[in-house]
Amino acid sequence: MIDATEQGAAVVAELREIFATGRTRDLSWRLEQLRGIERLCNEREHEIVDALAADLGRPAFDGWLADIASTKAEAAYARKHLKKWMRRRRVGLPLSQQPARGWVQYDPLGVVLVIGPWNYPFYLSVGPLVAAVAAGNCVVVKPSELAPATSAVLAQLLPQYLDPQAIRVVEGDGATTQALLAQGFDHALFTGGTEVGKKIMAGAAPTLTPVTLELGGKSPVIVTADADIDVAARRIAWVKLLNSGQTCIAPDYVLVERPIADKLVAKIIENVERFRSAEANKSLRIVNDRQFDRLAGLIGSTTGTVVMGGGADRSTLHMEPTVIVNPAADDPVMTEEIFGPILPVVRVGSVDAAVRYINAKPKPLALYVFTELLPPVHEAHAKALLMRHLSSLDTERSAD
Repeated sequence: MIDATEQGAAVVAELREIFATGRTRDLSWRLEQLRGIERLCNEREHEIVDALAADLGRPAFDGWLADIASTKAEAAYARKHLKKWMRRRRVGLPLSQQPARGWVQYDPLGVVLVIGPWNYPFYLSVGPLVAAVAAGNCVVVKPSELAPATSAVLAQLLPQYLDPQAIRVVEGDGATTQALLAQGFDHALFTGGTEVGKKIMAGAAPTLTPVTLELGGKSPVIVTADADIDVAARRIAWVKLLNSGQTCIAPDYVLVERPIADKLVAKIIENVERFRSAEANKSLRIVNDRQFDRLAGLIGSTTGTVVMGGGADRSTLHMEPTVIVNPAADDPVMTEEIFGPILPVVRVGSVDAAVRYINAKPKPLALYVFTELLPPVHEAHAKALLMRHLSSLDTERSAD
């Protein structure tokens, strides 16, 4: 029986031989792979949606919207722009290098590793694959073992629609990932949690493999006293419920000015109930026991007031959408990334207080501000906050 290290070594060696032939560099090859991904999304939607439902309990529409439509759109966009992206770009040269001509030429890196996550296991595995094949690389796709049905679908379908010699799917757990990294790639991409991200970077370090990480973070929401409360509550509730809150850009906590806090909480609860009204089961599916226990612990340890939900059924891994008002700043629900259907809402005395609170925390992936921006002081605060956080975000440390 071949172990993970031997399998990884064999796969990478074969891909390096394929890349050395130069066939993945051609425009025609790249376009063929992108068209294949588009056809995969069109022709095998039902298998993909069924796998997402099995892994995550996700409704068919959500599976199409979040994983299939977005993947197809990325492939179509890359296909339409690829010829332009591949062109040489002329650049000027200093007098000391005259007479001469200069240009920038974009070449593929070689063999790329894509390590997928469990929360959007199709899109966040195939989306990076779009970029890798558009750039003319050979690719190893390592899907998440925590989404086994989707992993199996990727292993079955990708070879049918893409070049099976230049693009491989390798299934397995964390040990498989580390065995692959040990072979040395020209680039590795990983989406997932911060702790696993550290292990990926450590595994890539001995071979100096460049790594792009999309990791975790707590994305705050600020709602000012002049905001449209109906709009804010509706949008906060919808995004928080998407994929049971297991989304990198989901609102992690809300800071709301005191005069409107009670009304906002009531509206959020109203919208959550309305969005779940057509569902026989009002609670939401969590991916596995480990995540369920972690989320239940966040609810159980909070000092805040649970004003909605709080119930959970471990036997089915279902949890009620939960709203917690005014938890302490050192509660685990306020210090750890939630990644589930729990929403803390904290009253603040002013926009200044909200800005200070967020600035004292690690940089998030997303920041949401609901305000009419009519009073100049609010506009200045919002602009300063956005500039401070968004312009300085390191794209390799974004979040999930």
